[in-house]
Amino acid sequence: MFLCAGASSFLHFLFRIHLMAGRVPVDSDRDTVAKEMEAVFVQNLKYAADILSKEGITGLIEPINTRITDPRYFLDSPHQASAILEKVGKPNMKLQMIAQVPGRNEPDSAGELSYSYLFDTLENIGYQGYIGCEYKPQGSTDEGLGWIKEYWTHRKC
Repeated sequence: MFLCAGASSFLHFLFRIHLMAGRVPVDSDRDTVAKEMEAVFVQNLKYAADILSKEGITGLIEPINTRITDPRYFLDSPHQASAILEKVGKPNMKLQMIAQVPGRNEPDSAGELSYSYLFDTLENIGYQGYIGCEYKPQGSTDEGLGWIKEYWTHRKC
């Protein structure tokens, strides 16, 4: 199960790098520059993928919410990210999804996503990789990690 992996496989997780898409230039219309920005991003990802693969590193791209987090960030939807990854066509380039919407708090906090459903779905389809959960704890760090303890108590590891 993806959340029950042993410490020995943790090293595999360390060989990943988040590759940022960049921002739409100030005073530019997103629609006007989108094709050019996408072409440059795809070209850069192909170049990075070749270098990273020599080192056994996986590149990760992440769509970021432009309504709340960063209005100028170029990569703003999972559909856009998926299409870009398809154009890149490299097995060591993957999609990274994070943070509860809209508050970017713990996975069990109120929001649009049901992380327990997503985790269960990944387990049911046999996903064996890692899941990274980036969020801003609503309270202390210890309190913010309570969701994972609760999730683990309901799993068969």
